[in-house]
Amino acid sequence: MRVVIIGQAAFGKAVVEAIADAGKDEISGVFPPSPKEGAPADPISDAARARGIDVLMPGRYRSKAAIQAFCDLNADLCVMAYVTDIVPDEMLFYPRLGTIQYHPSLLPRHRGPSSINWPIIQGEAETGLTIFWPDRGLDTGPILLQKRVPIGHDDTVASLYFNHLFPLGVQAILESLDLIREGRAPKIPQAESDASYEGWCKAEHAKIDWGKPVDQVYNLIRGCNPQPGAYTTYRGQQLGIFDSQKMTGDVAVSPGTVMKITESGIEVSAGSGAIMIKRVQPPNSKKVPALEFASASEVKPGDRFGF
Repeated sequence: MRVVIIGQAAFGKAVVEAIADAGKDEISGVFPPSPKEGAPADPISDAARARGIDVLMPGRYRSKAAIQAFCDLNADLCVMAYVTDIVPDEMLFYPRLGTIQYHPSLLPRHRGPSSINWPIIQGEAETGLTIFWPDRGLDTGPILLQKRVPIGHDDTVASLYFNHLFPLGVQAILESLDLIREGRAPKIPQAESDASYEGWCKAEHAKIDWGKPVDQVYNLIRGCNPQPGAYTTYRGQQLGIFDSQKMTGDVAVSPGTVMKITESGIEVSAGSGAIMIKRVQPPNSKKVPALEFASASEVKPGDRFGF
């Protein structure tokens, strides 16, 4: 098949490399996102050029120039590999065999742009990925295939993505191409009765309420790690909270109280338990070990976070 790829970042790069190296299909062109002035080339562009594949950057995907350049390739299939901009209908439906897209959740659950964050924040035990046929809705098209992934007790957005959803996603795209090439690719309608949608996970969602059950606090921290980053306040200033560990057992102090400081970090009370904070980001600073922050800021047992 003649395949055109729309994508970006490390995932898009890996998809280009995997399809090209498999040697079963011809990549007729790659569309990275519209370049920003002064920014380096997107990794997907580097991967394509290294393999002699045309990189087309005529502007936003909705521009007339981009649509025309896409149609001129006369591809059989379009593969969307991590796309954050709107791809117009003139591209989606132009290839003879249509378009397939990667989404890091088990559709129809967790439609939307932060589909890795929300299952962790909501305390779910499983997520996965979907390769689907996009239509005019948002993550609503029929399903080609899915892969299920357990969410470990200590998984963060980063570990879940890079250890599981990323490599399995590349593999799933290759499997999907095989099914399409062989004429065996299904189009299974999504069950709207099971559908859920969440928008971007932003800073407004990431503030820690230490009075909530420790499981909810821990899920929020790891579901925002590394982006957008959970946070609390300390002495009136915002403090980002990243790597952490859930501690169990009865706690007899008010939520948000610093219980002790160890080589591991700062132990802070929460509802029915505590959180060992291991890495933080003070204002206008890089991320640092919590013990380093505690020493520099003279944090001591009895201090309060979130006040």
